[in-house]
This record gives sequence, structure tokens and C-alpha cells, in this order.
Amino acid sequence: MLLENKVVLVTGASRGIGRATAIEAARQGADVAINTFNDAEEAAAVLSAVEALGRRAIAVDGDVALPESAPAFVAAAVEAFGRVDVFVSNAGICPFHAFFDMPVETLRRTMEVNLHGAYFMVQAAANQMVRQGRDAEGRGGSIVAISSISALVGGEMQTHYTPTKAGVHSLMQSCAVALGRHGIRCNSVLPGTVATDINKDDLADPDKRRYMEGRIPLGRLGRPEDIAGVVAFLASDMASYMSGAALLVDGGALANFQ
Repeated sequence: MLLENKVVLVTGASRGIGRATAIEAARQGADVAINTFNDAEEAAAVLSAVEALGRRAIAVDGDVALPESAPAFVAAAVEAFGRVDVFVSNAGICPFHAFFDMPVETLRRTMEVNLHGAYFMVQAAANQMVRQGRDAEGRGGSIVAISSISALVGGEMQTHYTPTKAGVHSLMQSCAVALGRHGIRCNSVLPGTVATDINKDDLADPDKRRYMEGRIPLGRLGRPEDIAGVVAFLASDMASYMSGAALLVDGGALANFQ
């Protein structure tokens, strides 16, 4: 029980990595608050999965791109559970598009959801953690942001997306410095290619999928659960001296350059 009796908040948690992270947090003993956006049916399914594990759960609908969504999400979690111990910034989008004719709105929306949304949400969670103060062991809380292997490599159809994920990684490094005096640890996870709704259209091409799998030494695409376990570790006391770190979880893909 890595997160026993902790309160864990996860953004973008109705599907994919966020959903798996919320359920894994419950499996590890946490009560869970999830942020979702216009996805009530899937949100209800996540709540049911958490409650089936014997933990409490709430869902709060809100667009992370709007600054007001962040304090509202944190306030709802505090009202329900009394505190915030772990915050996971996961919400993100990746509408694949070529560089030369990138629509302004596509670029703007990707930046606002992936980077601005992470900033607002992390800021609101950190403020709540500081208000709570440290526990008896000097711990102030744990923040984990889902970046991407795309923070380290380029993508022809992702010129709007990769900068946001580099920004999320950089945000965690700066927050580790800014929040360390409060006992708050900040780390990022960099998933490789994980089969989720965000890339299902891109991976629907059998040739593209085989190509992607062939680049990965472990021979398969990632699963959301592969990432959720790493998030749980970083959020837990097992990682009590980790802050400002970035864990690449890609099946060995980045190492397979030759």
C-alpha cells in the first residue's frame, strides 16, 4: 500500500494514463479526486472502479485550460477529503497536424491545455499543500506531471505538442526548486508510445503500429498501467529523496538509436 490513506488528485483522469493512475492510486490505498472534461460516462466508470477497491472518489468536471478550473478542482477535493497529499498533472491533447499550415487555434489550444493547464493546476495544488503544512515526518506533498518522450525528441506532426511536453518537464524542475523548502517534491514521468485515445487514430494504421512496435526493444507499445505504477512510486515515500527528476518509461525506445 504505497499510498495508504493519502488523498490523490489526477487531471484528465477519465481515460488513458489518467484513468489508470487514478485506479492504481486507489489500489495503493488512496482516496481519489479526478478531473474530467465533458466525459461524464467515463468519469462515472472510473469512480466505480475506485470504489470497488474500497476507496472514496469524486469527479470534478472542468477545462484545465481555464485558470479558474484549478482552484475549483482543489477546493472540491479538500471539501470531500480534507487535504491534498499527491497531485498528478496528466491532462493533455495531441491533435496531429503538419507544421506549415498549423491552425492558430490548434496551436493555441494545445499550449493552453498541456502547458498552461499544467501550470494552473500545479500552482493550485501547491498552494493547498503549503497551507496544510508539513506532516510529522516533514513531508509537504508530492507532485507528479506526465511529460513525454516527446520532451526529448521531435515529431513531424507534433511541432505544437512536443514543446508543451518539454515545458511540463521544465516546470517540474523549477517547481522542485521553488517548493522544496516546503517539503514538496516535484517530478515528471516521460512515457514513450502508449496506446491511448490520444493516438488511436495514428496507430490505427497497421503498418505504423508495427513500425512503432519494432523500434521498442521490449517489443510492444506501452499500456496506461505501465505508467501508473511509476507515478505511484514517485508519489510514495519510496521516492522520498527524489525531486526534480524525470523518469523515462518507454520500453527502451530512446536507447534504440542504432
